[in-house]
Amino acid sequence: MSTNLDDINRAVVEMADDKFLVDPYLNWCADEGIPIVEDFGIDIKTVETKPWARMGVDGCFAHLRGRGDFLAIYVLDLPAGGKTEPQQFMFEEVFYVIDGHGSTTVETYDGRSHSFEWGPKSLFALPLNCKYQLFNGSGSERARLYSCNNAPLVINLYRNSDFVFANDAKFPERESESDYFAGEGEMIPKKPGRHMWETNFVPALDKFELIKWDQRGAGGSNIMFSLADGTMHAHCSEMPVGTYKKGHRHGADFHVMCCTGEGYSILWFDFEQDLVRIDWDHGVVFAPPDQMWHQHFNTSPEPARYLAIAMGSLRYPTLAEKKRVWLGMDVDVNQGGNQIEYGDQNPGIHKMYLEALAKSGAQSNMGQLIDESAYQKDPELSAALAG
Repeated sequence: MSTNLDDINRAVVEMADDKFLVDPYLNWCADEGIPIVEDFGIDIKTVETKPWARMGVDGCFAHLRGRGDFLAIYVLDLPAGGKTEPQQFMFEEVFYVIDGHGSTTVETYDGRSHSFEWGPKSLFALPLNCKYQLFNGSGSERARLYSCNNAPLVINLYRNSDFVFANDAKFPERESESDYFAGEGEMIPKKPGRHMWETNFVPALDKFELIKWDQRGAGGSNIMFSLADGTMHAHCSEMPVGTYKKGHRHGADFHVMCCTGEGYSILWFDFEQDLVRIDWDHGVVFAPPDQMWHQHFNTSPEPARYLAIAMGSLRYPTLAEKKRVWLGMDVDVNQGGNQIEYGDQNPGIHKMYLEALAKSGAQSNMGQLIDESAYQKDPELSAALAG
């Protein structure tokens, strides 16, 4: 697919040199000597990795075209019984375990060592600039993890390798006295869509209890995370069987990954001219470009759950744009917000959804929110209608 983003990227490549349009982060990636994958959406389960000297295991960079200026992804493969080299750096990262079992050892500011075990669909973050190491606990199978991090922001801002990777600065205020590495945490209630769980480690994201958020659509649920008291945001949302979210938009950098179920997302600036569709299952990640409308659809016979990671947390929004997002993310666009209500969406959206359900064998549970009577006469679509 060709977009205006492709045109911009080509122009930058053609004009860039060592004095003009320099991107220190991308230069650092190239110097690391591992594969760099770039696409609108990427299946983290299948990307190729190769030996990464810095980490001591195989890795690759996975750059999404809508990732924006602040965040990026790298992937790690730990061989059976393997481990990474000890790490310490001045950027934040949030890890999600694609598959495998293992553990992480963390050294906190006071020199104490903490260890916790993780498995498939675990989510964890490490306090800024702490020393840590990852271990594969299996003697026969690899472990694959992905890190969403703000290395682009930090490397492009400071442009000094020693500052980023050889800095002994300590941040004790970011390290909780509670046992957040054991999966414990604190619920901080606010309002639907903003309730926040503070922790460093979620053992199984697919089993974590979410809270209803009807304003986002069709009986969905959600929880926000405050991880390692960082400036990076994470949240988990779930769509019940036969439902989909309302269309919405925001700034770039939300890295969205499927955790359970199957489905698809559509993205558009102009629905009739440049609609993009990304089909997903566990491990597929994409990032909607800046202010591009998008909408998520569950086509599987089970609830579909996804993880979204971005720059600017609910606690520390950091950016003026993120403050606007957290305050108005479920407000009708007709009232100055960034959400399209079901009654205002393009009619082709629901038809597309029923077609997808007919292929998957699932049934729509949107009948109480959308008038589906017009589709009863179409034999291909009527099979997807509940009742």
